[in-house]
Amino acid sequence: MNDRDTMRTTDTTVNETQRLIASDKVEGTAVYNQNGEHIGDVYNFMVDKQSGKVAYAVMSFGGFLGIGERYHTLPWDTLNYDPSHGGYVVNLTREELEGAPHHARDEDPWADPDYGRRVYGYYGLPYV
Repeated sequence: MNDRDTMRTTDTTVNETQRLIASDKVEGTAVYNQNGEHIGDVYNFMVDKQSGKVAYAVMSFGGFLGIGERYHTLPWDTLNYDPSHGGYVVNLTREELEGAPHHARDEDPWADPDYGRRVYGYYGLPYV
């Protein structure tokens, strides 16, 4: 382990290094579009069991007090962390996001084996 990977010890509530961040700190992080408009928050993320790499971020979008909230699955590579925003920036308009594959809290999109392919296709990325 080198200095980049050593956990900060000044505050026990901080679970990150210069390169790494704990999952509980990613969940709830704001997502912005290129214009700086807050468009949602990271609800959770999906990790590939074989490679250990993050495949998707599931972003909560819309709704009020949990009513009408939708969840949009974004390939992880569409998010770029921006320290000046303290959150992730995506190159999407609100309209593009509204048209993206999404699901409600009580739906299980992962039951459909083609869901991941549709998500990657929507964002113009090769399915991995």
